[in-house]
Amino acid sequence: MEDSMIIRERIEELEFHNLSPYATFSRNSKGRDRDEPQCDIRPVFQRDRDRILHSKAFRRLKDKTQVFLAPNGDHYRTRMTHTLEVSQNARTIAKALKLNEDLVEAIALGHDLGHTPFGHAGERALNSVCPLGFVHSEQSVRTVEVLEKDGQGLNLTWEVRDGIRNHQTALMPSTLEGKIVRISDKIAYIHHDMDDAIRAGLLTDADVPRKIGEVIGFTLSERLDNLIHDIVIHSMDQNDIRMSEPVALAMKEMREFMFENVYQNPVAKSEETKAEELIKSLYNYFYEHPEKLPEELCQIMERDKAPLERIVCDHISAMSDRYAISLYEELYIPKSWALV
Repeated sequence: MEDSMIIRERIEELEFHNLSPYATFSRNSKGRDRDEPQCDIRPVFQRDRDRILHSKAFRRLKDKTQVFLAPNGDHYRTRMTHTLEVSQNARTIAKALKLNEDLVEAIALGHDLGHTPFGHAGERALNSVCPLGFVHSEQSVRTVEVLEKDGQGLNLTWEVRDGIRNHQTALMPSTLEGKIVRISDKIAYIHHDMDDAIRAGLLTDADVPRKIGEVIGFTLSERLDNLIHDIVIHSMDQNDIRMSEPVALAMKEMREFMFENVYQNPVAKSEETKAEELIKSLYNYFYEHPEKLPEELCQIMERDKAPLERIVCDHISAMSDRYAISLYEELYIPKSWALV
């Protein structure tokens, strides 16, 4: 045991020697809500990464929509592939800047754990029907703090939860590693959603306005490469994660272009109204029939004195697209009379 304890301590010591002074060091973590013995081999952020990777919520991401609902093709992104691409982009930036790669990866892998079925359509539906509101970043934190492991939560470090909670545009994480994930999330979805839109025949690279292409590139690979290089160059040896003004503006204009041509495209979004109504129907059903909720959620509701509205959101947001559709069919679609 003594030798294995030395392994973790050596890794923590290497962080001080090898990482930037602006990095978040594992040894200096603000810790967990519940004290627990240290792992004898892994520093805290690596341990958090592993807990997220092995969680049920992470596995469900493989059957949750990114942009295209129920696409006809094997190569469209899902919420899981989006998460992996965010992680890859973020790790590339963190490694180049000598920041804590384990912390970056843990935040990236956990940032969308609380996302609903059917992507942002499901999120809008729950937010509109639940009087308490619904935001997927807050639900991701609730997933790791409360819902995972049958109500025990994953007991992650403060830094990982902070990065998950604040990964959306209107918020700002407390660590540079969290800021890397925040910007990598945007880079990933702009890049891969454009790729999926090209695959779906909605766009071509030639449709990207020239003023954007001249700054960040005219192809998918050029844009991804230029965005990451710009962040690394302008954040090197800085206590912040930055982009140059021209590249930041071009990325903003690319995002606006994607909203106009993909995210709000009637072809891509044609099924979203149906998905929203499905989610609202499931919410109303379980709110009116709380006895049909899973036993573990009922126990959490009783233990934490949690509002029924929040518990119903817990149940629905955890569903995969496929399970939500199957459950809706079971509850609302008439079945043929069985022959006796």
